[in-house]
Amino acid sequence: MKICIVHNSYGKLSGEEIVVNNIQRLLQERGHDVIPFFRSSDEIEQMHFGRVKAFFSGVYSFSSRKTFRGLLNERKPDIVHIHNLFPLISPSILGECRKAAIPVVMTVHNYRLICPNGLFMTKGDICEACSGGKEYWCILRNCEKSFSKSLGYALRNYTARTLQLFLKNVNLFATLTKFQRQKLIEASYPPERIQIIPNAVSTSGEFGTNDEVGAYVGYIGRVSPEKGISVLLEAARRCPEIPFKVAGACDRMNELRSLAPSNLEFVGHLDPDVVGAFYAKSRIIVLPSIWYEGFPMVIAEAMSYGKAVIVSRIGGFPEIVDDGMTGLMFEPGDSTCLAEKIRYLWGNPDICRRMGKAGKEKASHEYSASKYYDRLLMAYRKAALLRNREKAR
Repeated sequence: MKICIVHNSYGKLSGEEIVVNNIQRLLQERGHDVIPFFRSSDEIEQMHFGRVKAFFSGVYSFSSRKTFRGLLNERKPDIVHIHNLFPLISPSILGECRKAAIPVVMTVHNYRLICPNGLFMTKGDICEACSGGKEYWCILRNCEKSFSKSLGYALRNYTARTLQLFLKNVNLFATLTKFQRQKLIEASYPPERIQIIPNAVSTSGEFGTNDEVGAYVGYIGRVSPEKGISVLLEAARRCPEIPFKVAGACDRMNELRSLAPSNLEFVGHLDPDVVGAFYAKSRIIVLPSIWYEGFPMVIAEAMSYGKAVIVSRIGGFPEIVDDGMTGLMFEPGDSTCLAEKIRYLWGNPDICRRMGKAGKEKASHEYSASKYYDRLLMAYRKAALLRNREKAR
């Protein structure tokens, strides 16, 4: 099968980039011909008037549409798999898939189909004001802390919605959780065109044996406000006897280094070849997010390493973590409750091992590469069926 993967990377390594790379590798390993149509936001800084161009290309890019048309005519893929289109590709290319009668699957990594900034969050609080075609709230609340960015984000969502660029041209939407699926349904996306495909574990040593109880409470991922890092710092301050380590670049919250308690260490961004050791040497992995999240790879990876996890009870987390079995949950933003959960598991290493074992079994069954591949192929077949029905009308 010839599969065209479309993605505009963010310029900095993220979970989404890792997922896209893993999908490309998985499909190639299974014998498929993968045709990449990639752009990177890094390009913006290299362009003359790059930010101005990105503003308009995010709304509608005639050049991307023309280039993509040429690719489709030359390579003639059997399926187009969309990931991120903003800001350099844009939804303008989707019409070319429809003209060429090529089925389209779109993986919904975040909430950008409904919320201009993709987070359902503004100024540190959950916000769904833009739902139902009210993108102007992104401008009024200046969600991006920049009028031009907020305006651009609102305009591109407004354009895509009013022209129905996604609804008319994407055959199947692949959400990561039931929670995401429900949000799309609430926004009038057809339920029969939404399939749930959770992310797959990306570790090279997935489901390996790890009997170490671990020497610290770990966090790994983006160090940014929506991830609840401030909540984690406060919980660490309440547990001075327990060591904490935070892995991730701190450029968005540099001030946290001076605010962190003495028992919490920022270890910076970790290269892929040492991430496994970070998991293996931890006792508990914590994700204290205060936004809805999608499907953080960290949860499945921690489970695959046999680690108990503690996560906030928000978004799709309750679908991934079985409270009391593979980990524990706490109310988002409640550092006191988080500290209690951490202290409880830290003092009961046997419970950590039991939860880690249950988590590893779930990850092996639900989040393996082979399971993901089966689900993805099913989505491709369904998208082709839907496209054929549309042609027959």
